[in-house]
Amino acid sequence: MRTRIIWLVAASTSAIVVAFVVPLCLLVANVARGRALDRANEQAQNVATLMVSVDNPAALERSVDGLSSDGPTVLIARADGTVVGADEVPPDSQADVAKARDTTSSFVAETASGVDVVVPVITEDGTHIVLAIATNDQLRAGVNRAWATLIALGLLLVVGSILLARDLSRRISVPVTNLADVAHRLRAGEIRARAAEAGPPEVAELGGALNQLAERIEDLVASERESVADLGHRLRTPVTALRLDTDLVDDPGVAERLRDHVDHLQRSIDAVVRDAQRPVREPLPAATDVGEVATARVDFWRPLAEDQGRVMRAELTDRNATVRMSRGDLEELLDTLLDNVFAHTPEGAPVAVRVRVVDSTVVIDVADGGPGLVDGAPSRGQSGSGSTGLGLDIVARIARSAGGSLHLRRSYLGGLSALVTLPLAHANAA
Repeated sequence: MRTRIIWLVAASTSAIVVAFVVPLCLLVANVARGRALDRANEQAQNVATLMVSVDNPAALERSVDGLSSDGPTVLIARADGTVVGADEVPPDSQADVAKARDTTSSFVAETASGVDVVVPVITEDGTHIVLAIATNDQLRAGVNRAWATLIALGLLLVVGSILLARDLSRRISVPVTNLADVAHRLRAGEIRARAAEAGPPEVAELGGALNQLAERIEDLVASERESVADLGHRLRTPVTALRLDTDLVDDPGVAERLRDHVDHLQRSIDAVVRDAQRPVREPLPAATDVGEVATARVDFWRPLAEDQGRVMRAELTDRNATVRMSRGDLEELLDTLLDNVFAHTPEGAPVAVRVRVVDSTVVIDVADGGPGLVDGAPSRGQSGSGSTGLGLDIVARIARSAGGSLHLRRSYLGGLSALVTLPLAHANAA
């Protein structure tokens, strides 16, 4: 927008300057030409007057030479063929002298070297011709300097208007750009971002409306989280009562199935509450080393894997693979995937976490040797193993918030393979 405003002002100012400068230049040239012609005509008339009043040829010649030194060249073509003020009549002016002698009338004629002002003087000795010659240089005296001044002033006006337009466009565009930046920060999850109510009145009003919208969104999100947290606390009490009641069931098989159902219900409630209470992420978190976090989470889950007789390993093909994601989000992503493995695969099923770099992305592969997906990829609220699918939905949203994605397929261990692709930190920055 700033560039367009500057170009618009520059084009408009240039058009106005050209519209004024060109006529002024032509006017200056016409004024200079008219001034030179008036001077030549004045000198011709003065010499004609001298011819009538001065009888001394030497005095007349001195007067003609003095006038020629102050302006256009003046000479007298006498009737007897002699010339006063010059050796001879210039070739370009001979035809004008002959014409004036024939017509005995005054006129102005254009020549290759300038303009001739011809005045015939009739005396007893015959018809004498007074010739005043205004050269091209005299006709354009001061024109080039005046043109340069006008063009310089025009350019100065254009440059000044561009500088003013640049400042004006900055005052208009910077508040709008700041509003766009705040909108992007809000979209990225920085719910506390606020716009400065500055700039033109309309932009300031827009900033105030955006701030009110952000405050309303923040209030709604806080209210929703409080409601979900309260709902989670309310549901934990009946779940605990159900868990206690299962101990009173005499049939061991029925009791075991009830415990499984209660455990599944408890995990679903915890997943919903944990998802609703997740903090708002910052738009540009610091770079996190995927290999380091993956190793730490595998070490954290390894004791449980040993208790269940699972073979658990971490395969780090590429070291120092960093992504633009906070360490807490990456740990939650891996913990959610590993929790799904331990919750929905039989004890003894192997599990592996692999990290490798493919092109400009980091691929995190959490594979297990369980039964895998029965009916393909789960959607939110269902899965192939009897779960709600909320865990994988949380993983998918965490990956998308960092510019990545989640894909499910059959793993090389025979079960499910959850592939999370995340852009490298340097690729994201670029």
